[in-house]
Amino acid sequence: MGHGHDHAHGAHGAEQHGGRLAVAFAITLSVLLAQGAGALWTGSLALLMDAAHGLTDSAALLMALVATALATRPANSRRTWGLQRAEVLAASAQAIGLLAVGVYVIVEGLQRLADPPDVPANSLLLFGLIGLAGNAASLLVLASSRSANLNMRAAFLEVLSDALGSLAVVISAIVLQATAWRPVDTVAALVVGALILPRAVRLLHEAIDILLESAPRNLDLEDVRSHLLRVEHVREVHDLHASQIATGLPVLTAHVVIDDECFLDGHAPALLVELQRIVAERFPVSIEHSTFQLEPAAHDERAKHD
Repeated sequence: MGHGHDHAHGAHGAEQHGGRLAVAFAITLSVLLAQGAGALWTGSLALLMDAAHGLTDSAALLMALVATALATRPANSRRTWGLQRAEVLAASAQAIGLLAVGVYVIVEGLQRLADPPDVPANSLLLFGLIGLAGNAASLLVLASSRSANLNMRAAFLEVLSDALGSLAVVISAIVLQATAWRPVDTVAALVVGALILPRAVRLLHEAIDILLESAPRNLDLEDVRSHLLRVEHVREVHDLHASQIATGLPVLTAHVVIDDECFLDGHAPALLVELQRIVAERFPVSIEHSTFQLEPAAHDERAKHD
């Protein structure tokens, strides 16, 4: 039996970028408060949608900050992977909330199209510009680190999509000033809502996949099995399973039947190292946490469950 490298689970470089996340979170939260007040003041559905989007961004940035803090906590005998799953639970709650907001805006928007309210264009433009400026500042803060790890990349995309929502508010305000076409605010809200809903569904689907211990995306277990079987002295691979503890933390286990002489001539440890190297380097998903049970051909507990 062997296992992969023993290191701090889930840190993945996030600690190095906690300061940038904190600054972006402070900016985004400030913009959210301004947009929420603006939505109440103007009655704009587009601005309300943008504020809801800002709420999602704030939650995502806060989740990244919390994940950074939790990743530094050592595992113990009760929580052997630490608190990595907290990220998944937070993402699930975030996705459900975003779905609820998106559905509300679409239903409300369709009702408003029949009788669009008067929205003060100047105030709408002002709050839209505040949101766009805040999003631009956050993007500048996160830009240089956006490829550092999954958390930073997700945070950057969240803020970028929020910036597009603010841009939609600004455009609707300009159109309203130029044409006095009242439905433009509702149309802008419906467009932003339509953009948000698929993302929320995708986020929830990814979180559920992790909770159900599905195999990581882009990892073909039959391809993994095929590569392992090509290793000299490997006769069979069974009970092959892969899942994710949290985002970016895949794990793999397998029973590997090898030639009996490997246990006699001391070759088994080298074989174990080779198996672990293959799953860590050969596939789109690098698996550093792997556990292989090496079995002789005569082993009588080879019940195949896969």
